[in-house]
Amino acid sequence: MGCIYSRVCIGDNCRGSSINGDPIIARNDVAEVANFSPSSSDVEEGEIRDQLNQLSITRDSEAGIRRLARVSAQFLPPDGSRIVKIPSGNFELRYSFLSQRGYYPDALDKANQDSFCIHTPFGTSPNDHFFGVFDGHGEFGAQCSQFVKRKLCENLLRNSKFRADPVEACHAAFLATNSQLHNDVVLDDSMSGTTAITVLVRGRTIYVANSGDSRAVIAERRGKEEEVVAVDLSIDQTPFRSDELERVKMCGARVLTLDQIEGLKNPDVQCWGTEEGDDGDPPRLWVPNGMYPGTAFTRSIGDSIAETIGVVANPEIVVFELTQDHPFFVLASDGVFEFLSSQTVVEMVAKFKDPRDACAAIVAESYRLWLQYETRTDDITVIIVHVNGLTESAVGQSASYGDVLRNPVPQVVEVTGSESPSTFGWSARNHRVRHELSRARLRALENSLENGQTWVPPSSAHRKTWEEEAHIEQALHDHFLFRKLTDSQCHVLLDCMQRVEVQPGDIIVKQGGEGDCFYVVGSGEFEVSATQEEKDGEAPRVLQHYTAEKLSCFGELALMYNKPLQASVCAVTKGTLWSLKREDFRGILMSEFSNLSSLKLLRSVDLLSRLSILQLSQISDSLSEVSFSNGQTIIDKNEVLALYIIQKGRVKITLDSDLLSCPNAYSLKPDIQSEDDVQSGKELSIEKPEGSYFGEWALLGENIGSLSAVAVGDVVCALLTKEKFESVIGSLQKISQEDHKSRDYSRNYEFSSLDKVQLSDLEWRKTLYSTDCSEIGLANFRDSGR
Repeated sequence: MGCIYSRVCIGDNCRGSSINGDPIIARNDVAEVANFSPSSSDVEEGEIRDQLNQLSITRDSEAGIRRLARVSAQFLPPDGSRIVKIPSGNFELRYSFLSQRGYYPDALDKANQDSFCIHTPFGTSPNDHFFGVFDGHGEFGAQCSQFVKRKLCENLLRNSKFRADPVEACHAAFLATNSQLHNDVVLDDSMSGTTAITVLVRGRTIYVANSGDSRAVIAERRGKEEEVVAVDLSIDQTPFRSDELERVKMCGARVLTLDQIEGLKNPDVQCWGTEEGDDGDPPRLWVPNGMYPGTAFTRSIGDSIAETIGVVANPEIVVFELTQDHPFFVLASDGVFEFLSSQTVVEMVAKFKDPRDACAAIVAESYRLWLQYETRTDDITVIIVHVNGLTESAVGQSASYGDVLRNPVPQVVEVTGSESPSTFGWSARNHRVRHELSRARLRALENSLENGQTWVPPSSAHRKTWEEEAHIEQALHDHFLFRKLTDSQCHVLLDCMQRVEVQPGDIIVKQGGEGDCFYVVGSGEFEVSATQEEKDGEAPRVLQHYTAEKLSCFGELALMYNKPLQASVCAVTKGTLWSLKREDFRGILMSEFSNLSSLKLLRSVDLLSRLSILQLSQISDSLSEVSFSNGQTIIDKNEVLALYIIQKGRVKITLDSDLLSCPNAYSLKPDIQSEDDVQSGKELSIEKPEGSYFGEWALLGENIGSLSAVAVGDVVCALLTKEKFESVIGSLQKISQEDHKSRDYSRNYEFSSLDKVQLSDLEWRKTLYSTDCSEIGLANFRDSGR
């Protein structure tokens, strides 16, 4: 039966329980798991199995620890995934992984602070396997995640209860690792640390330990149609959780968003509800009289200052029985789950037979969404483990995970030094998906609108034939990296692809080097080769051949970040490649979302000119596009029911001059040149050029009368109806009224004259931050109360 353990320790300073023991000395040169390499031979694997069988008899924990470095340094075979067998359950695990460094425009060389470890097997038993993802943060986040990755595994294997009680061993290992990080003389973890999500597979049972906001999810087949449903094996430990919020407040933490800290929102009112609407400004933890550390999570390893206000290392541990209805599980850092829900991730993985392809698809989609809603991307790490060959007979009788969640077992809560908060409540699902633009993204869009600084596609030196374009489109069809592109993005992408002529022997990319281009093979043959280890005189092994007939393409990950290449590609014959640069790929993603042309047109509409950039971007998503041929009637003496924005061509409008008396018909009045044009009852004709609009009064629900509109040449219009506008923004009349109120308020308070305000005019309200020589806080005008 599955069961859930919660380990919560609340002491005088909310530090984790101390674990006595001598410091553990570990090698500092443990290699990261590589992304690509030829597999080892069957003979070598057989020898390893024999050694493991012998070690499992002796139960030598130190021998298992000595194996950590060698196992961690293993390579994936050419197909990108590895298979390990579980003898006790007669099934196998097939896993793959991918870790991508984040894109930070202001720190292009910033290290990947994510790390991960995969130990198959773990220790000396062939039935034990370990997977972990560690998301570092702070100035020394990369070093902290690497430190924890090594020490946590050693502490777990050395724990005397590892065999008999894995739950207690995991709990103790987390706390021991936390203490070692605090005591390390080299690493400063005062404002740095790492989250940790780990999965220990022992036969058919998995033990999930979580400290922070990375996540583990398992897929479960349900119903006759075997619908794949995501079941969260961990719940993000953030202030969005009421139990975690209460716990850290008991430890003295102030929990405020950045807007509250900066005085933009009332600090006395909780302004967050769900993470769906946090717009990149989540609640953070602050010391009582300072503006630090500002963590958006409530548990982690390290972070010694944050630990004084309740950010503890104590993991929440879930024990779960695998059945034949669980095809795979996923571990990932919050770089994945910031914009993708657990269910979305599971559905994406289910579409791929190969876990390597699923890893690449998840990383690519996460990366795309980060650029869509932010001006940067987080580090992104994912491990996918398929469970193959597990039968019901092997599992026996066990309760499903859903039963456990519906009927929770008694919780285990440790209390030290103070009263415990309310009983730990396990929610069946995480709710952590953002759909809002960050403030940084909004500022970038605003600057682009004001300054006109937009990405411009490069001009192609070679005009492509329709056969060449068709070949590129066919090669990219259903490719995970380009699957979500719109039609207009695809057209721009084709224009950006540059022709590259190569000769036999030309090296396109070299193993260990860096690349920033993605390639589609247009003609010729190309050889892919790699060496498992860099050794003098070792001949590279040929892995495969790329040809145009195979619709071959390579270099996908180079579009997202700089990373040493895992293989070399060399031209065997004379040929042609089509290349796409990383900066152009990013430009395509970002410029399409910002849709600057649509935003500029919307802002040119007088009724919409005072809407925020976020509101305009939401409206632009609701625009529908309609095309008209030359002479085609757009409106035939009928009431105008939508706002028309002319994106291409010209529109001739015929109307009665009486319609001009409507105060909201802004788009018609500038075209009237003289007083004779406005004689009552006279029919007028005006021509609206590309980039103009008409029908804005329809958004207010007004009927100013009928008019006719005819296309002059081929015309494309973007339409916005009142119903669509109100579904995403609300009533325009109400927005206009609130805008008038805010303008009246701003006229009452001339902020430019604040230099004349005396301290006697202000009433101190609340201190937000204090130092030895000053206090920063909020104040009211005495007379107004504002």
